[in-house]
Amino acid sequence: MRCTVLITGSVFSRRSIPGDAKYDTEGVTAMGEQIRLDKCLAMLGIGSRSEVKQIIRRGQVRINGIVLSDPNQKLDAENSEIEVAGIPYTYKFERTVMLNKPAGVLTAARDRKQRTVMDLLPAMYTAMGCMPAGRLDKDTTGLLILTSNGALAHRLIDPNKEVGKTYEAVIDGLMSDMDITAFEQGITVQDADGTFEAKPARVCVMESGEGKSLVRLRIAEGKYHQVKRMFAMCGHTVLTLKRVAIGRLLLDPSLEPGAYRELTEDEYPLLEQEDKW
Repeated sequence: MRCTVLITGSVFSRRSIPGDAKYDTEGVTAMGEQIRLDKCLAMLGIGSRSEVKQIIRRGQVRINGIVLSDPNQKLDAENSEIEVAGIPYTYKFERTVMLNKPAGVLTAARDRKQRTVMDLLPAMYTAMGCMPAGRLDKDTTGLLILTSNGALAHRLIDPNKEVGKTYEAVIDGLMSDMDITAFEQGITVQDADGTFEAKPARVCVMESGEGKSLVRLRIAEGKYHQVKRMFAMCGHTVLTLKRVAIGRLLLDPSLEPGAYRELTEDEYPLLEQEDKW
């Protein structure tokens, strides 16, 4: 896609599935299945199994308004009103969230030395089996989906599904017509990390000035450092990179870096719809 380049004084005053991520649903019950009370509370992130047993035995748990004191009591968690120490909780069979990933955080389930995206979420999401659906580099920001739905995650990362991911990149230099054509036709990436044929991408130069450009591009695959390597083949260095959409699902502008929220029912279909820009 060719766009008119807007020259301004300065536009830059704006400020893996990870290899260890496995969609293990051990302990996650099927929809509508009865679940033990202590297991339910542990999966809500209220505490460890031993901690929630103490909470239950102290009479601090109400289910549908009735105090339950037996940790082994079973309930239909999805269809029950759960209250712990006066605080209401909602149990869901599946959870999917959008996170505005900040820079400096790893897209991984866990890491012994560095903070990961899972560290940005309450313990409940880890207990429910949520994992990143795809990867953003440590210094890349923006939209990241984390889900306990393994089938959804697979569809989002499977290159054969061609789910579009849209990025905004600030690069050094100005994009030429030759650069744009190369992106649109597909670039052969050949560097120290290997060789691959990048599929055709949509690219639009949004603004340029002071030797830099703000570029929006859409790709439907996710090779290692792909966006940075594609720009490098055209002689450009990516200075900042932010993912702003997956399919037609846009990053919620109200989410500050590091903030998250659960997807609404209306947003799920947007993930796999082709964007129209």
